[in-house]
Amino acid sequence: MNGLLIINKPKGMTSHDVVNIVRKTLHTKKVGHAGTLDPDATGVLVVCVNKATKALQFLTAEHKQYIATLSLGKATDTYDASGTVLEEKPFTGYADLEDVLQSFIGESMQKPPMYSAIKIHGKKLYEYARAGEHIDVPARPIAIQDIQLLKEENNEITFQVDCSKGTYIRSLCVDIAKKLGYPGYMKDLIRTRSGDFTIDQAITLEDLAAGRYTIMPLEEAFASMDRLILEDESIALNGKKIHQNIDHQVAVYNQKGQLLAIYGPDGKGQLKSLRGLF
Repeated sequence: MNGLLIINKPKGMTSHDVVNIVRKTLHTKKVGHAGTLDPDATGVLVVCVNKATKALQFLTAEHKQYIATLSLGKATDTYDASGTVLEEKPFTGYADLEDVLQSFIGESMQKPPMYSAIKIHGKKLYEYARAGEHIDVPARPIAIQDIQLLKEENNEITFQVDCSKGTYIRSLCVDIAKKLGYPGYMKDLIRTRSGDFTIDQAITLEDLAAGRYTIMPLEEAFASMDRLILEDESIALNGKKIHQNIDHQVAVYNQKGQLLAIYGPDGKGQLKSLRGLF
C-alpha cells in the first residue's frame, strides 16, 4: 500500500494527530503529511503512505486556496478565536470592502503571527509568545493571486483567497480588519485546495475508519508535472544523470508508466536525480 490520502482534517486536531490515526488504521509507521494545518483549521491535508513519503518534499504545494471568516471588533494575541482578547471596538459598519480586499492582490511582505511555528534563533515563535518574550518578527514575501467576497453578515466577512505557500491567513485577516478600521481576528478557516488536491477529493477520518477510501498512486499525484519517459530505466534506478537540457523539475517514468524519480536541472545542462521513488 503506497500512495496518498487526501484527508479533510477536522477542527481541534493537529496535522500530526491525523498522521497518527492513519498510522494506526493502516498499520504502518511510514506516514507523513505535506503542509501543516493549524488545529483550529479544517480542510485539505495531503497524507503520504509508505514509499510515497519519499515524495513529501515535492507535494508541499506552492499554491493554496482557503475560505476564511474574519470577525471585526476584537483583536486576539493568536490572531484567531482561540486567543486572549487584547482590544475591542464596537462594530458600526464599514465601507469599500471590495476595494480593500482587492488591494491585497499581488506580491507583498507579510508579518507572520507571534503564535506560529516559524523558528527564530532556533526557537519557535509561539514558544517566545508563551514565555512572554517579545521578538521582532521579520516580514516575509507572499503572493495573493485572488480574493473573492463570499458573504457579509453583521461584523463577519467570509472570503475565498488563492495564495502562495507561506501566506498566513490569520495575518491577512488582521490586516484586512485594520484597513476597515477595526481590530479583528480569523474566526474560521477551511483549506479548500493544496496544489492539485481539492476538498472534493478529501475523505473524512470516519471514511478512513470505515474503509471508504482509495489510495491515490504517485503516478496520479504527479500527473500535472512534466514527464520524461526513459527507454533504459536503470539510469533512474542508479541515480545517473540524464542528458536533457530542461530548466525545471520533471517526473521520470519507465516504459511501463511507473514513476521512478523526480529529476531537476544540475545547472550544467543536464538533469540530476532529486529523489528516487521506487
